[in-house]
Amino acid sequence: MVRRWYGLDEVPADWGRSVVTIGVFDGVHRGHQRIVGAAAEEARRRGLRSVVITFDPHPDEVVRPGTHPPLLASTTRRIELLEGLGTDAVVVVPFTLELSKVPPDEFVQSVLVDRLHTAHVIVGEDFRFGHRAKGDVALLTELGEKYDFTAEGTPLVANGDTISSSYIRARLDAGDVEAAATALGRPHRVEGVVVRGHQRGRALGFPTANLETLPHTAIPADGVYAGWLVCDSERYPGFRWPAAISIGTNPTFEGVERTVEAYALDRDDLDLYGEHMAADFTARIRDTLKFDSIEALIEEMHRDVDRAREITAPDA
Repeated sequence: MVRRWYGLDEVPADWGRSVVTIGVFDGVHRGHQRIVGAAAEEARRRGLRSVVITFDPHPDEVVRPGTHPPLLASTTRRIELLEGLGTDAVVVVPFTLELSKVPPDEFVQSVLVDRLHTAHVIVGEDFRFGHRAKGDVALLTELGEKYDFTAEGTPLVANGDTISSSYIRARLDAGDVEAAATALGRPHRVEGVVVRGHQRGRALGFPTANLETLPHTAIPADGVYAGWLVCDSERYPGFRWPAAISIGTNPTFEGVERTVEAYALDRDDLDLYGEHMAADFTARIRDTLKFDSIEALIEEMHRDVDRAREITAPDA
């Protein structure tokens, strides 16, 4: 069972020596997966335990409010993904303005040495830490000699491809959810609570779940997509249904508010209001269009649903 700690104070005092990896890990993409997996493997080789350190909220949100990038995964989702990579523990460190001012040497001593008894650290080759991001892999290696641990920086590469969260965000901005999924190693997910919208979808014969997305979520470009509607609540345990997903302002109805709506294919019997749901994006079907009539819109929606059904079919 993976240990999960919120804050360094929860780390047991008798926690033994560890192999540690550190990062925001937004999206937990294939490059991140490689680093975390390497740390877990190195820990097994040494007969130690592995620990992932991540931060919440995103450091940019604290240091430069309003400038942080759209997030590829919620904190809860990020932790779940990290826990699935073979690590022994995940510690979520609250990122505060005070923490941002801690010098690199003090960060290493208080976090890596005193709390986690670090034997080895694996980070991305561009990893920065400490006040004004003055710490890098070279300094981490130097401090390791002082505090009796080793360190290595490794490129965020998977199968020869360099992977970055900024690249994935750019692909989502372009509506290229397939390229984003390739870099992530899974479909991009948008989460939110289902709220009541204008209920136009139900009136048109396609009842949709209108997701009130989490703040700062990376949402793909406006358009219609094929994917999956996911929920694991008491009412809908293990629910995963093929879906047609629409993102946009509903220009046919002169809408102004951008929404994310998902129609679970061939299901009109679901009561999803108040449920925490997720939309997983598989492929883009078309751009958002403004139609001259409701009839033309309905015809196109039927085509969208047919295409979504083809894309999500088991043998697709």
